[in-house]
Amino acid sequence: MPHPATYLTVTLGAKLRLLFLGDGLQASRPVVWVIGFFAFLNVYSMQAVLPMVMQDFHATPVQAGATVGATVLAIALVSPFMGMLSDALGRKRILCTSLFALTLPTALIPLADSLQVIVVLRFVQGLAVPGIVVVLIAYLSEEFKGGGVARMTSTYVGGTVMGGFCGRFITGHAGHVLGWRGAFVALALLNFLGALWVLWALPASRHFVPHRNVPGALRILGRHLRNRRFVAICALGFCVLFSLVGSFTYVNLYLAQPPFSLSTAGLANVFCVYLLGVVVTPMAGRLIVRHGFLRAVLSTLPLSACGLLLTLLPTLAAVIAGLAVCSCGVFICQSATISHIADNVTEGRSLATGLYYLSYYAGGAAGTWLAGLAFESWNWGGAVLVIILFQALAAGIALLFLRPQAPTRRNAT
Repeated sequence: MPHPATYLTVTLGAKLRLLFLGDGLQASRPVVWVIGFFAFLNVYSMQAVLPMVMQDFHATPVQAGATVGATVLAIALVSPFMGMLSDALGRKRILCTSLFALTLPTALIPLADSLQVIVVLRFVQGLAVPGIVVVLIAYLSEEFKGGGVARMTSTYVGGTVMGGFCGRFITGHAGHVLGWRGAFVALALLNFLGALWVLWALPASRHFVPHRNVPGALRILGRHLRNRRFVAICALGFCVLFSLVGSFTYVNLYLAQPPFSLSTAGLANVFCVYLLGVVVTPMAGRLIVRHGFLRAVLSTLPLSACGLLLTLLPTLAAVIAGLAVCSCGVFICQSATISHIADNVTEGRSLATGLYYLSYYAGGAAGTWLAGLAFESWNWGGAVLVIILFQALAAGIALLFLRPQAPTRRNAT
């Protein structure tokens, strides 16, 4: 029999969670949203202060962009292995450990004395993120069924959108007042508080079954890699994040130039367009369920490309409107691809999610490099051209490999 104090503590904790969070699907939404928020609070935070970092270290656009690309590259490299680790050790344990692990490199960034050290610490930050984003998708796939997966995935994506916005917004405004180093001190404190809240509020897995069979995992890996539809989804994810990271990294350098000449705080305000994603992503779940995956993807990719073209007009209002349209299209496409995996992968979910994120974040790292090279050669217009080419590639992949599967003879009769 447990000690009375232990029993009282556990019971009181459960009652408090029930009081503040409730029970069931609706009750799980706040904590899922918060996990997405803190996962992405850090990933793109450097974008808002990129001109300051370039100036301090006399860096080129591609060198400064490496402080963003290093994080997404680390996420890509670790994602498949984190899926296998969570299959063996459990979902909540990995999620909470990863959230706490984000705090240390974030706190060390203000002490860096060279751009190379910042790149290394940003890479270390990225090593912790897959333990959140990969494992949470597996958690949602196991704990929710049917349309609940799409709705909870959209809730999670909404949290990532707000986290991505706040990371840039907070860093930009704190950087304007405290310098970019002080901004990262504030982020480290927020990371620690968020990890404590998730540790308390996230319900334990109810349907998780440990899977520690390494040879079996390798066989599942082989089946995933031979699945043309799954590989196509991964390629689509590559193009999606290429677009988002490439555009929002180098538009800051574009807007810091004349005729715009925005300050760090002004660049942070531009990221308010991300708030549209908070509105759009909850609607994305209903859109995907009603109209299907392919139609959702093929309608949002051209929308995003049109938004990018609008940013070429030399007025701040046009750039902001174009970024808003572009980001909304990308957010809906992102929700569609993630929910498609959650709904259609029935074995090795963590491994499948890890493979998807390997491709997805590799696309983000490629976006900081290729769009950066185009920016150095032809300024913002070159970056836009490269990004639109990858969006066209994404549409082609969807048309060729991701059409709705024909029903089997048994289902048709």
